[in-house]
Amino acid sequence: MKTYIQITTTTEIKEQAQIIARYLVEEKLAACVQILGPIASTYRWKGKIETTEEWLCLIKTRGSLYAQVEKAIINLHPYETPEIIAVPIVKGSSDYLAWLDDTLINE
Repeated sequence: MKTYIQITTTTEIKEQAQIIARYLVEEKLAACVQILGPIASTYRWKGKIETTEEWLCLIKTRGSLYAQVEKAIINLHPYETPEIIAVPIVKGSSDYLAWLDDTLINE
């Protein structure tokens, strides 16, 4: 049975998010990438609390493509340690999931 996931990552500027989104969709590693922002992120980095304006990418893909998506994000991302988190899509309309599957690379 195929599984589907949503991967999130954040970038410092919108253009970085757009580069990642375009690459993932062009390579059929993602069916859709939504870019939201700007958002405010507060986190601890190298012993200091930081607050940064970022852009959030919501990446829809198949669970079996996670490793390829992660590798692409790491290669394209300017952050030393980018956020790359996947959560399962536990339910979805059959039409949407069929579209998502048809849009991704064949395995």
